[in-house]
Order: sequence, then structure tokens, then C-alpha cells
Amino acid sequence: MVDGAFGSFLSDWYLWIKALHVISVIAWMAGMFYLPRLYVYHCAAEKGSVQSETFKVMERRLLRGIINPAMIATWLFGILLVLRPGFDYLAGWFHVKLAMVILMQITHAFYARWRKNFAKDENRYSDRVYRIANEVPTILVIIIVIMVIVKPF
Repeated sequence: MVDGAFGSFLSDWYLWIKALHVISVIAWMAGMFYLPRLYVYHCAAEKGSVQSETFKVMERRLLRGIINPAMIATWLFGILLVLRPGFDYLAGWFHVKLAMVILMQITHAFYARWRKNFAKDENRYSDRVYRIANEVPTILVIIIVIMVIVKPF
């Protein structure tokens, strides 16, 4: 918790920070839902084909242009929300939410590694792996939203 002028700033701008956090989360999740879907289709493309090269461009732009900046903004605004005066760090819902966000970050890292593998034509997995991986952000975001809205503990 931050007191003083910065704490006052965080309290005064709380709703704007919260809105920017939600916008960032939406952008991050949109990319996280779409990227593994591209991998599913990329698996079917012949290496070196126009289609494969197009997927490489789409995947790179999605990750670098949308997913990574949105993830950074999500963390930035989320940290500012946690730093505001009166935030309860000991609440159980917060610990579960934070754990799920860390798992989302790990998922993001896997997606980024897979993009590099596709870029080098070194994909190691079948479309089934990417179909399953596509469900991970959905499960995590459901738990996160329940923790934030319902605060069950």
C-alpha cells in the first residue's frame, strides 16, 4: 500500500486505472484466444508455402503488436490497482487471482516460444496440442473473473 501524494493520486484516478486495466486485459485475452488458433491452422500449411509464410507474419504481428503490449499494460495497471491505499493484500481471492495471472503469463511464454519455432519451421507439435492449449486462457480467465467479481474468500 502506498500513502502520501502517490497514494492520493492512485485513489483519485482509481476508476481510470481500473478501466485501462480492463481494456488491457480484454486486448491481451483476445490475442491469447486467437494465437493458438493460428497455430492450429499453421500446422496444416506446408513449410515454405505462401500460406505458411503468411501465418508467420500474422503470428509475429499479433504477438508483438497486440499481445505483448497488452500484457505489459495489464501488469502495469494491475500493479497500480494493488498499490492503492486500502487494498487488502491478505484476501484469499487476490492470491488465487494472482496465481492464475502468473499461470496466464507462463501460457503466454509458451505461446511466444511456439511462435519462434514456427518462424524457424521447427514446429514440434500437432494441431491437437494447440487446440488444447487454446482452452487454457479460457479456464484461467473464468477463474480470474470469478475471483475479482464474486470474491468467494
